[in-house]
Amino acid sequence: MAQPRSTQPESARPDRPVDLDAVWAFAAGCVTPVENPAGGSLSVPAGELAHLQTGEIGHLQTSVGIETEWFVVDSRAVHQPVPPARTRRALDRIAGLTTGAAGPVLPAGSRLTFEPGGQLELSGPPAGLAAAVQATAADLHLVRAALAEDGLAIVGMGVDPLRAGVRQTTASRYAAMEEHFRTGGGTSGEVMMRSTASVQVNLDLGATSAQAVDRFRLAHTVGPVLTAVFAASPALTGRRTGWRSTRQAVWSGIDAGRTGSVLDLPAQPAAGGEAGSDAATARPGDLADRWARYLLAAKLMMIGDPAGDLGPGEDRRFVAATGGHTFGDWIAGRGPVERAPTLDDLSYHATTLFPPVRPRGWWELRYLDAQPGEGWRVAVAVATALLDDPVAAEAAAQACAPVARRWPAAAMLGMADEPLRLAAVRCLELAAAALRRAGCADLADAVEVFAERYPQRGRCPADELSERFILIGPTGLLREEAQQCVSVA
Repeated sequence: MAQPRSTQPESARPDRPVDLDAVWAFAAGCVTPVENPAGGSLSVPAGELAHLQTGEIGHLQTSVGIETEWFVVDSRAVHQPVPPARTRRALDRIAGLTTGAAGPVLPAGSRLTFEPGGQLELSGPPAGLAAAVQATAADLHLVRAALAEDGLAIVGMGVDPLRAGVRQTTASRYAAMEEHFRTGGGTSGEVMMRSTASVQVNLDLGATSAQAVDRFRLAHTVGPVLTAVFAASPALTGRRTGWRSTRQAVWSGIDAGRTGSVLDLPAQPAAGGEAGSDAATARPGDLADRWARYLLAAKLMMIGDPAGDLGPGEDRRFVAATGGHTFGDWIAGRGPVERAPTLDDLSYHATTLFPPVRPRGWWELRYLDAQPGEGWRVAVAVATALLDDPVAAEAAAQACAPVARRWPAAAMLGMADEPLRLAAVRCLELAAAALRRAGCADLADAVEVFAERYPQRGRCPADELSERFILIGPTGLLREEAQQCVSVA
């Protein structure tokens, strides 16, 4: 739910009305690598979410951005929600905390924001894998220590196992999102907003357009395996759900036009009337076309209100879209408001779509549960190694191909699904070897320890959490996790 980075030329006016050609150009900007004639990394401000293509893919030399979400818990009253204002007051005591254009920034560069249910998010600056992990770890250490002084702790799981989520942010964007989901039927959207947390891995597109397509396809191929091996959400609002990744189950209950894979869209017919390339052989132009059609076909969630009063800290006022109109409808003159959509409207619309891998000018891997303790380091390292190291990427594609469509089994069964388990064991072996080749021995060690603890034994983090849930209940589980997170600081 991060705010968008423009994928259009700086000369493009945000308030310019858009047509179908403009949508396609926007989509192409999201999936096409930016040429870097100097061949090196470009600088970005600390805390910026965006990635910039380094021009070199392989051997973990590309940039990675890490976004970790956490449930904030009062260690003395774990059943009570913690308002973001209290969390922010505790974090304000961190020495070196600065205020950037997009919010508070921690000393190592992580930007602090809050999700609708009060979940705390740290969004690190893009860097090489080792540096990105080190920066996030340093900022998390400061966060945990500052929160502990106020009796607070952060807990990593895919969903809150105890507390029923309530919207705690007053931002117009989230109020509109909540109204859209409430009027659209079902509860999954509201649960997603208030009660879920993830580890998001943001990776460079690739050095070339063809390589970008390969990386996008591979990110989907390994998705079910990574979802299963890092499943960490077996309970919601005090009850076990029967899913290893309840978070993934929640997402699957939201409108598929907003959360389905971009690769699930059929390719446009090729010239001469023959069928276009399918997901396994998608070409660069196909990918831009699929993303453009995804954007056009998705229902509008909210509309910017140019005349509305801005709230504190907001850059725009929003009203919910509840009539079922798509962005394509709006362009065709059948939208929910009389004015034509603008480039700014399109950019915001794109941030309300949540496919498992989202194009943003980089690839957002959105299918990983938040992890207990320091497990986020392993999730980030494995995902990055499998996509960035050429040897690991090729072998992972082969290992995961037979299970590339097993998303439901991954969420429900985790490592109890034997085909997924076998692929996971192989992928973690490949990731550890790639990390050692890159000189990241500490991360390789962490991956090997995780592999022995979980997939080699047919388990994932959700299995341990579920067993503890049975023994000590949801309150005890949340309290223990809070205590363990405090002790890490």
